[in-house]
Amino acid sequence: MIDNHNRFTIPASYVAAKDLLAARVILVTGAGTDLGGMAARAFASHGATVVLLDHDVPAIEIVYDDIVQAGAPEPAIYPMNLMGATPTDYEELAERIGDEFDRLDGLLHARIELGVPSPIEHYDIVQWARVIQVNLHAPFLLTRACLPLLKRAEDASVIFTSADVGRRGRAYWGAYGVSSFAIEGLIQILADELETRSGLRVNGIDPSAVRTRLRAAAYPAEDPMTLPHPEEIMPAYLFLMGKDSQSLNGIVVTSH
Repeated sequence: MIDNHNRFTIPASYVAAKDLLAARVILVTGAGTDLGGMAARAFASHGATVVLLDHDVPAIEIVYDDIVQAGAPEPAIYPMNLMGATPTDYEELAERIGDEFDRLDGLLHARIELGVPSPIEHYDIVQWARVIQVNLHAPFLLTRACLPLLKRAEDASVIFTSADVGRRGRAYWGAYGVSSFAIEGLIQILADELETRSGLRVNGIDPSAVRTRLRAAAYPAEDPMTLPHPEEIMPAYLFLMGKDSQSLNGIVVTSH
């Protein structure tokens, strides 16, 4: 059910069909991170060919090996640092995906930069630029470059990563909070622009409190064992990426 704040919670009973993403090509940024890597594994286990994008090559090689050993479609590895990437780099990435696969069925923006919580008055300018670049500029540039490929697919899904601090401002969240607000706006603008484009939808996902390194950095005093493991919230990612979410556009899904 969609609430008054354009939020949707998937039913607790939801189970993705094993072939939900069969023959689909899905690009995942931050594929070497906790959530990005787990999402890539989940997509592959449901039939997708996943393009693993991250600056941490050893991390995405581990994800690659896990996927291959599980007998899923062989993924592709694309090393890329979103912090230093230029518009040309994104265009070259889209061109290579087009040459290899001819289309793109899904795009998950899972790469997130937290920054250091600090009052705006004392927020480090370099850190601000880094967080905004990775969390906002990079998703915009990558989505823009990939839209022609996504439009070639019969049923394509773009998923941005959102957060509760992007819906109501909270002290000390700085650039992370501001970029989260901006991502919420980007989701709504893109969804509205593509509303009449059947087969292409744009939504967001709020992982909420989950056991990741990012969460541990934000809440160092919190006991991580009290939080769900990233694998436990994968139904939400599968739901948004697959055909079961075809009726949703411009919505943010909460994972639990």
